[in-house]
Amino acid sequence: MQSFCVTLRPLSAFATPLKGDTLFGQLCWAIRNRLGEAYLTELLDGYTDGKPFAVVSDAFPEHYLPLPKLPGSFYQAIAGEDRKAVKKRCWLPETEIEKPVSEWLGLARNASELAGEYSKLSEKHPQSHNTIDRRTNTTGEGGFAPYSIEQEWFIPGLKWSFYLVLDSGRLSAEDCEQCLADIGNIGFGRDASIGLGKFAVEDFQARPLPTQDNANACLTLAPCAPQGLGFDGRLSFYQLFTRFGRHGDIAVHQEGKPFKNPVLLAQTAAVFGTNPPESGFIGQGIGGNGELSKTLSATVHQGYAPVIAINVNSKECS
Repeated sequence: MQSFCVTLRPLSAFATPLKGDTLFGQLCWAIRNRLGEAYLTELLDGYTDGKPFAVVSDAFPEHYLPLPKLPGSFYQAIAGEDRKAVKKRCWLPETEIEKPVSEWLGLARNASELAGEYSKLSEKHPQSHNTIDRRTNTTGEGGFAPYSIEQEWFIPGLKWSFYLVLDSGRLSAEDCEQCLADIGNIGFGRDASIGLGKFAVEDFQARPLPTQDNANACLTLAPCAPQGLGFDGRLSFYQLFTRFGRHGDIAVHQEGKPFKNPVLLAQTAAVFGTNPPESGFIGQGIGGNGELSKTLSATVHQGYAPVIAINVNSKECS
């Protein structure tokens, strides 16, 4: 497996966050549409047996990574700063990764520091819509029935980067870059059909995942499924959430419901006590054989996450 860093430039508003598991799902559809269903089926062979062809991280502001979700006792206290201000420090410069974890909170930046004159990395606005019956060109018997959808607009000039761990022997870097460009042209996530989620792939280059010496834990860069993997509980810290997934692309129109079964995942920036694997990712593939969807029995979900090898001071954990 080889790791790549991909840089994106948003070209429109987004209605879906750029999370790693969601990006992977749309990458699968892009591969199917460009290279064929048989090719995708071949790539997914062994996906739930620890052999993913690709593992995708969340997108982060360029040159920054998320601060690990560790208890405050793991970090050096910041004098003269109140608790609310400290909690906003969530973005760690990649150039500071090699420094001890205990210093990371003091080195982290908040969103307003990254945004500069804009004070925020993005703003959310409701967009009004109305449903038109295409057979009658009216709003239907219910009359005027508007609804609104929240759109997220990023500040001008802001670029986002994510890491991709790729088995380039199964899917070439060139094909993967083209499929990502296809996603950017069509639109990512919800309401792509009305112009949301468009981006340009600014850069796609091989780059090793950042790492620390004497690492004894893994910092995850995407939601992952750690269940039953035997991680050291004394060095594991994470926040759980439930992913209520939904089919995309043409699967929305197939017979059956468009929704997948819910999946319990550990949120991005979790820390798990385990020796960092050479593969560059941890977790497991979820689904297949109808476990995740009755509409498409072969549906899988990314429970893997690219990781940064870090050294957590065991004395601070006692």
